[in-house]
Amino acid sequence: MHEFFYGAQSSTYSFIRVPTVLFTDDQYKYVSAEAKVLYGLLLARMDLSAKNGWLDDQGRVYIICTLSEIMEKLNCADNKATKLMNELEDKCGLIERKRQGLGKPNLIYVKNFLSVDNAVESRFKSRDNHDSGVAEITIPDSSKSRPSNKDQKYIDLRYTENPIYPGWDTDGMSEYERYKEWFRTQLEIDILMLGHPTEKETLEGILDILAETCSSNKKEIRIAGDDKPKEVVKSRLMKLDSMHIQYVLDCLKENTSDVKNIKQYLLTTLFNAPVTISPYYQNRVNYDLYHDKL
Repeated sequence: MHEFFYGAQSSTYSFIRVPTVLFTDDQYKYVSAEAKVLYGLLLARMDLSAKNGWLDDQGRVYIICTLSEIMEKLNCADNKATKLMNELEDKCGLIERKRQGLGKPNLIYVKNFLSVDNAVESRFKSRDNHDSGVAEITIPDSSKSRPSNKDQKYIDLRYTENPIYPGWDTDGMSEYERYKEWFRTQLEIDILMLGHPTEKETLEGILDILAETCSSNKKEIRIAGDDKPKEVVKSRLMKLDSMHIQYVLDCLKENTSDVKNIKQYLLTTLFNAPVTISPYYQNRVNYDLYHDKL
């Protein structure tokens, strides 16, 4: 059994520091918790690199951290370690890797989390701003019409035919498997499972429904008895985040009716979550406030 801390005991241990801004700033909202922890691990290496004089010809500090080291520290497979590194580099620009050549490890530049705002924002700009002098991400087959500018902040990474971020190794993975892995990271399912150990099967079922729906060959998907265009359903589902999944779990717990088709019920709840989550929690707050006054 673990013991309590007493007095200043906690200050005698070393910790991995993960900047709070990664959890509070909107620009990092869609970065997975695991990737943020990995950033903290890489950031901890910077001080040692600086002391060892690991600087490039421009005076920039770099670190060397192999994939096997990351696998060992995070207790994960090489596929997961690779995806997390790609997420930090391609999704939010918190690191940059430089190849040294065959047989040599990459140099890793850990970027300042307080000074990447413009770089991160530029990754999500739509083509309408191509004359503004801001760089943009180019997505393969992007000649298709873009959604409206109101969603341009995360338009390129969230509404493409292939939801896998640039650089991800998808060899041998079916479309269903790619979507399932994408949603697992996007919705921080592994973190949710830690907080809801009794809901692991439900969370896995939600992943299956999301992946199956988005990879379906059907032109229309049935939602609450209505047939809706697949792309409309897919677009809505890809707006989900971990808070929406928490909301769906809450709805399941509070539902007392006899659900005949639990799969259809879950799909409908997931589809409606972005629209109904705010009124749902507002209603709960109003209810609590009213009864507190009684």
